[in-house]
Amino acid sequence: MFGISEIGVILIVVVLVLCAKKLPELARSAGKSARILKAEARATKEHENDGGSVETPRVIPGETVTRPPEPPEQHRTP
Repeated sequence: MFGISEIGVILIVVVLVLCAKKLPELARSAGKSARILKAEARATKEHENDGGSVETPRVIPGETVTRPPEPPEQHRTP
């Protein structure tokens, strides 16, 4: 019978054979995602080091606007 490692190798080979055309595209998008994540983490770290604390959102006084009630739906019979 097959062990876990043999089944894993077989699955990897099957994925490589069936998805060979998509692998470069997947690797490219994974690289872009990793670069974006790294840049965001670096920016967050720099922001924390510069300010020391996170800014609280400002409250701007103003008038509350409510939506007018929607007209009731009319049921159509075929």
